[in-house]
Amino acid sequence: MKHPSTGIFSPSLKVCGLTNLNQIQELITMKVDFLGFIFYEKSPRYVGNHLKFEEISTINHQGKVGVFVNEEVDKIIGIVKKAGLNLVQLHGDESHDFVVELREKLNPEIKIIKVIRVGNDIQENKTKIVQTLSSVGSDPATYYLFDTDSKAFGGTGKQFDWTILNELNIPLPYFLSGGISEENIRNIETLNQKPFALDINSKFEISPGNKDIDRIKKFSSIIQKSPEGTI
Repeated sequence: MKHPSTGIFSPSLKVCGLTNLNQIQELITMKVDFLGFIFYEKSPRYVGNHLKFEEISTINHQGKVGVFVNEEVDKIIGIVKKAGLNLVQLHGDESHDFVVELREKLNPEIKIIKVIRVGNDIQENKTKIVQTLSSVGSDPATYYLFDTDSKAFGGTGKQFDWTILNELNIPLPYFLSGGISEENIRNIETLNQKPFALDINSKFEISPGNKDIDRIKKFSSIIQKSPEGTI
């Protein structure tokens, strides 16, 4: 996205895998756009091991994202209400029908991020992704998120081949995830359709769920000062 007053390309920023209230408050002070909370119990960043739903609900922020992996619709809705979430990120193998059902039952103000995981086989990836994107006419998602495929459903710190995105017609704004860091961020210059937001996680941690706030501050400064079309 471009800054409304300067025209500079300045993507929104999402920090995922949060577990610490003090760090969350620092990110809010930094005006980070999206705060990601993982509700997948097998994740080393499972928020339920650190924070109660009530604690998350009291966080004063309009971009609280709940990350779910192959969870039941009714359970997702229950957690959204208890934790006061603003967005739902579906990071598993959820079908189109699942997303439709969730959208019908979810408060219409809650936005949905549908993750598309990208593996090493470029041709297989392209076929799978094109099939997913072809349903956009009836797709109830608000955003897509492209992440590196893994058995752990994310958090690998590894980058997929971003060039595949230039072969796609991406009909919704998208988050870019998967091993994003200061070292590779300038490669976004090669993307025809720039991401709506960047999603960072394991590359900016001291340990799982314990964020390196100083490094996030430096990264945020980099993406805010980008000349148009570059980072």
